[in-house]
Amino acid sequence: MRVASVILAAVLLASAAWSADPQGYTLSNPGTGDDAVDAALRESSLLISLRGKTPAPPFALIDRARGDYSRFQTVMESFGYYKATIKLTIDDYDISDKTLPDVLEKVPQDQTVEVKTEIDRGPQYTLRDIAVEGTIPADLDANQVMGLRPGDPAIAARVLGAQAALLSALQDKGYAFATVDTPNAFADDAASALDVSFAVNPGEKVRIGTISFAGLKDVNESYVRDSLTIHSGDLYQPSAIESARLKLVGLGVFSGVSVEAEKERAIDGTVPLKFDVQERAKHAVALSGAYSTDLGVSLSTRWSHRNLLGNGEQLNLSASGIGVGGTATAGIGYDISAQFIKPRFLRDDQELEVDAGAVKQHLDAYAQTAETFAIFAHKKFSPSWSGTSGLSLTYDEVTQEGSDRSYELLALPVTAVYDFTGLKDPLADPVSGGRAAVSVTPTVAFGYKTLLFAVLQASGSMYFDLTGDGRSVIATRALLASIQGGDNFDLPPDQRLYAGGSGTVRGFRYQTIGPHFASGHPTGAASVDAVSLEYRQRLWNNYGFAAFVDAGQASADNMPFNGSVQVGAGIGGRYYTSIGAIRADIAVPVTQVPNGDMFEIYISIGQAF
Repeated sequence: MRVASVILAAVLLASAAWSADPQGYTLSNPGTGDDAVDAALRESSLLISLRGKTPAPPFALIDRARGDYSRFQTVMESFGYYKATIKLTIDDYDISDKTLPDVLEKVPQDQTVEVKTEIDRGPQYTLRDIAVEGTIPADLDANQVMGLRPGDPAIAARVLGAQAALLSALQDKGYAFATVDTPNAFADDAASALDVSFAVNPGEKVRIGTISFAGLKDVNESYVRDSLTIHSGDLYQPSAIESARLKLVGLGVFSGVSVEAEKERAIDGTVPLKFDVQERAKHAVALSGAYSTDLGVSLSTRWSHRNLLGNGEQLNLSASGIGVGGTATAGIGYDISAQFIKPRFLRDDQELEVDAGAVKQHLDAYAQTAETFAIFAHKKFSPSWSGTSGLSLTYDEVTQEGSDRSYELLALPVTAVYDFTGLKDPLADPVSGGRAAVSVTPTVAFGYKTLLFAVLQASGSMYFDLTGDGRSVIATRALLASIQGGDNFDLPPDQRLYAGGSGTVRGFRYQTIGPHFASGHPTGAASVDAVSLEYRQRLWNNYGFAAFVDAGQASADNMPFNGSVQVGAGIGGRYYTSIGAIRADIAVPVTQVPNGDMFEIYISIGQAF
């Protein structure tokens, strides 16, 4: 009974203490003069993170401060400051002062107290002796892998990073069960130096054993197995296994792929692997739309089958209504297409694409009805380089300035693309690096006149991350195109080159830059060049804005850099979603062309380039 009474009294006293009125406080952020250290201190502080969120009665405030003292000490030591002095006071009383609770109890409820932190870093310890204890394979330079040198600052994160780097290097040499213990550290306070040692046990080299799959339903195992970049008998290398996992993710038929190694080796000493996959839904439907003042409203739908025959084949059916209410259009049109893609065509790094489509459009420059059949081979030469070659046959009916003409076009397009943006997600906005593409399309036109010509085009974009976090980006774009062969008016109107609009110079109506008929309608050109400069700034998490300047010219001469240079400029807003940025831009012409608009508006999904 006596024990129970004591416990009850203690509980009541504690409840009274913790239910006291909250004590408001102001505080000075801890500062040492080292930006990295100061950021880590602020990140670790509960006094900072909980102020204004969780009320702090006097005892809780003291407890927070004492906890921060320990956390600050840990932060300072992690940066090599083992002799740092930390002073933390509340209302000028040291947090260890036994009278502090009574002082705080007497503070009027509406009055705040000051919490002050003073830190003297003292000397920063440096690494002195760096030892590796145990057997290291002859083909592994442990010092180079760890990246630690005597005289370096004794920063804990770098020392622990060296441990992880050494373990990873051993595993990538085939030592799957290697161990590298947490480093032992000895501090020499007199010399302000730290000696560290790493205990290593590489174990034996092992190889990959049997490879199995779980979760396969509609996708053929033979297709998945043939797509793997690792095989039984290969050295067990985590980096190679991860590359194989990413390759399966990139097939487009799985929503998730994980890989697990058996904890025990097989009888033959190998390590079996199991890939666990989750198949994506076989069918997908997408709806999209865009609006611009020149081309009007376009609405599109797309139906996809992601695994038509069990080997990752894709069938995509698309239909769009185009040209509704645009200033550069004279009627409603359509664009319908069917696309079949066969991955791993003849080789692992190739795919086959077969397209069939029909388009009808009524533009100021011309009216067109066309049907096209095309076949392409895509090849991946490296992570950055890819190429495409193909054959297309088009039946084309075009009306321009009251003249109706029919053509049959046989084209052999060849394209090379270099992408060094480093993006793995095609929906992500590039923030650094760039892209470049060069294409040559020899074409034979039959019908109105038999003509051999070639369309040459080079384009590229570069991205500069100004802040290192992708929130402030300078984006640039350039286009150069020329048609070689035949007089400009001998070319089919829809094969000629045009400038103006979101793809070249914003602020100008679609196709209005370049030669014109006496009626004011665009003629089409034999050469085009254009450049763009855009500043993109992200605000908060999902919002941003852009400001841009475009310039370009188009000429009947087949040599670029002829004609009258036209310049447009504008601004826009961005709302970032999981499927890309929703873009709304307004642009005005800085120069003028005949029959031009005062401004153009562009609304769509995705950046302009």
